[in-house]
Amino acid sequence: MVFFQMRLKKYSLKQKIIIGKKIKKICKANKVKFIINDDPLLAKKLDSDGCHLGQNDMNIKEAKKLIENKIIGITCHNSINLAKNAIKSKASYLAFGAFFSTKTKKTKFHATTKILNEVKKLTNIPTIAIGGINHKNYKKLLLNKANFLAISSYIWNNKKYKPLDAIKKLK
Repeated sequence: MVFFQMRLKKYSLKQKIIIGKKIKKICKANKVKFIINDDPLLAKKLDSDGCHLGQNDMNIKEAKKLIENKIIGITCHNSINLAKNAIKSKASYLAFGAFFSTKTKKTKFHATTKILNEVKKLTNIPTIAIGGINHKNYKKLLLNKANFLAISSYIWNNKKYKPLDAIKKLK
């Protein structure tokens, strides 16, 4: 299964809606789940497949009231306690990272594969590994029980490969 998360931090709501409608069509045509970052209200407005919530975003209970039975993922950084809270709240997935250095955003938290293995002892909720993932390090995360990988700059800001070529290197 493939997910596309729309993450537009510096755009107006109007711009996000215009862009989101276009991305939603592309995702639907390609059977890709369309997730909105940080904004359950926008997720509802665009009728996306779900929303990803950071620790400073709307709480999951409020988000569930808005978007009901859609996908809601939670950032857990490198914390078992945050993961336990997300599990109790019935999150759809748990996101951990950054696993490697990244330029996509400033990272305060650094995760290790140990957290992936610990969480799998607590739950069957899917885990997502985030941060600095590329064609050289992704297998380590999959071998340590990450269900999904969030890969951004390696695909979109790669100076060596165009996006499709970068993706092909991950197979």
